[in-house]
Amino acid sequence: MTTSASAETGDFTFDLFNFDFTAPQPTLDADLLRLLSFIPGLKEILMLRQVHALEHATVWVLSESKATHFNQRSPSNFQLDNELLSGLSTEQGFYLYGQVNISDLRRAVNLALNRLTNGEWHLAVHPRCGTNLSVAMLLTAGLAVGTHLLLPRGPIEQLIGLGLAATTAAELAPNIGALAQRYLTTAIPFNVEVENITPTRDVWGREANFVKVRWRE
Repeated sequence: MTTSASAETGDFTFDLFNFDFTAPQPTLDADLLRLLSFIPGLKEILMLRQVHALEHATVWVLSESKATHFNQRSPSNFQLDNELLSGLSTEQGFYLYGQVNISDLRRAVNLALNRLTNGEWHLAVHPRCGTNLSVAMLLTAGLAVGTHLLLPRGPIEQLIGLGLAATTAAELAPNIGALAQRYLTTAIPFNVEVENITPTRDVWGREANFVKVRWRE
């Protein structure tokens, strides 16, 4: 026997029991923007999260294509190549740092966008994202304070506690960081459209390619 409940208003139907709260929803950000358009900076925040995911996916795609080109199939080679690329997201697009042909970058960005919006949501998460570092620092600080308060005040005990806090934070940070990326700092770019890609310099004068995007409903 199947039991379901739904609320319907006009053309809008919401099935509470069959709704997947963990799966990315293509219209979620656009709906939020329409409902909460009075909140200053909301569009920029939503855009930044989507651009952040596209930046990660582009780095993954470029790394995959590079590894395939040189027949580098071992994990160490793949990771080495991946570390040559990095990015910085803004609400208008993202900077990509590293030696990459602009034609390859154009193909990678479009492929990354297509793969993300067609279900390869894992590409939005990257192990070298700054989110992971922030999570590690917060965990270390929180655990260090906790051990300081719980353990005796002797220097040996405090030193051991600090070591345990740092070790525990290092173990937990990758998984918690990935969750933070998935649910907080990135979003599947259903509303992103690539406008152009140009060689440029960032605000610190570093050479990069800038992938400019715009919002689309």
